[in-house]
Amino acid sequence: MRDVLDELLADWRRGNTSGLATVVQTFESAPRPAGASMLVTAGGEAVGSVSGGCVEGAVYELASQVIEEVRPALVRYGISDDDAFSVGLTCGGILDVFVEPISPQTFPELESVREDIEASAPVGVATVIEHPDPQRLGRHLVVRPHGSEGDLGSDRANQAVNDDTRGLLAAGRNGVLMYGPDGQRLDEGMRVFFASYAPRPRMLVFGAIDFAAALARMGSFLGYRVTVCDARPVFATPARFPDSDEVVVAWPHKYLADQLEQGLVDERTVICVLTHDPKFDVPLLEVALRGRTFAYVGAMGSRRTHEDRMARLRGSGFSDAELSVLHSPVGLDLGARTPEETAVSIAAEIISLQWGGTGQPLAGLTERIHHDEAPDPAGSPG
Repeated sequence: MRDVLDELLADWRRGNTSGLATVVQTFESAPRPAGASMLVTAGGEAVGSVSGGCVEGAVYELASQVIEEVRPALVRYGISDDDAFSVGLTCGGILDVFVEPISPQTFPELESVREDIEASAPVGVATVIEHPDPQRLGRHLVVRPHGSEGDLGSDRANQAVNDDTRGLLAAGRNGVLMYGPDGQRLDEGMRVFFASYAPRPRMLVFGAIDFAAALARMGSFLGYRVTVCDARPVFATPARFPDSDEVVVAWPHKYLADQLEQGLVDERTVICVLTHDPKFDVPLLEVALRGRTFAYVGAMGSRRTHEDRMARLRGSGFSDAELSVLHSPVGLDLGARTPEETAVSIAAEIISLQWGGTGQPLAGLTERIHHDEAPDPAGSPG
C-alpha cells in the first residue's frame, strides 16, 4: 500500500471508494513480492503494479467490480498457457491477490496509518483475506508497538492477531497468518495478511567523496534512508549530497557509536565505509564489527589498503571470524570505474547478500531466479 498511498488517501479524503489490490502470497518466480499493490481510483485511474504487467488488466477489471459491489475478493493467478490473451504469469509464478474496497467507511484508520508512515513510526495493518463469514472479509486491525486499533470481528481475533504480528512489525516483514474463524489457534478458517510499514532501513555512508554522492543516489533509489557522514565540514554539505536524507559533520566512529547508543540503527542497517583513510575507517570499523549485527558492512580501498586495514584490525584484537563479515574491498566485480558504476557494484553486493544471490550471470544458471523461500502452493486461495 505504501507505493500507492498518496493516490489512495486523496480518494479517501474525498469520500470516494477505491479498489486496492495487494499481493498477499507468492509462489515460485512471482514477479512482485507480497505487499506490492495496485490501486484503481474511483475515477478509473490505475496506479502501481502487482505483477509487472502480466495480470494487471484482469486485476483492473476485478478492482472496478469490487468498487461497484463494495465486496472484497481473493484471487489466485497462475501460469498462463500459450494463448497470449490468457490471464496468467508467463514467468511461471503463482500469486494470490486480495482486492478490497477502501473508503472512510471500510478503513477509517487510514489517515492515522499515513501519519505513522510519514513520521517513520512502526505501524502494520492486518487484513482478513479469507473467512467463512463474508461480513468479516476486508476488516482491518492497525498494529503498533504499544497498542492497536480497528476490529477483525471479535475481541479474541483482535488479541490473537495483535500478539502474533508484533514480531513481524519489529522485523519489518509481511506475512500471512492462519487462525480458526474466531482467532483460535487453528490452521484453517480465517486467513489474515499482515503488511508491515516499518521505518525505511538506513544506509550510512562514511566519507564525503564523489563515490559517496553516487552511492547516496543509489541507496535512495533502493528505498534506504541515507546518511552521509564525514568529519570535514568543507566536504560534508547538503549541496554536495542532494540525494541523501541527511548530511552529518562528525567523526565517523563517534557518530556510529552515538547512533548505536540511541538505538537508531538495527540489523537492517547498511554501512559503507568509503574514507579509505586508516585514521577514519579503522576506528569506525572497530565500532561496526565489535559484537554488532548489521545487514552489510563494506569498506572501499585498494588491495594494499585492504591488507593494511585488516592488519590494523587484527592488531586491535579482532579475530578472523569477526572480520569475515566485512566486505572489503567493497562491491562485486563488475569492472566498475566511475563513481556511478561503483555505486551499482556496491548495491549489487548488498542485494545479493540480502537475497542469497550468487552474483553470477543468470544465463549460466539453472536454479530459481528468486532466492526467497516459497511455501507450498497447494490448495486454493478461497
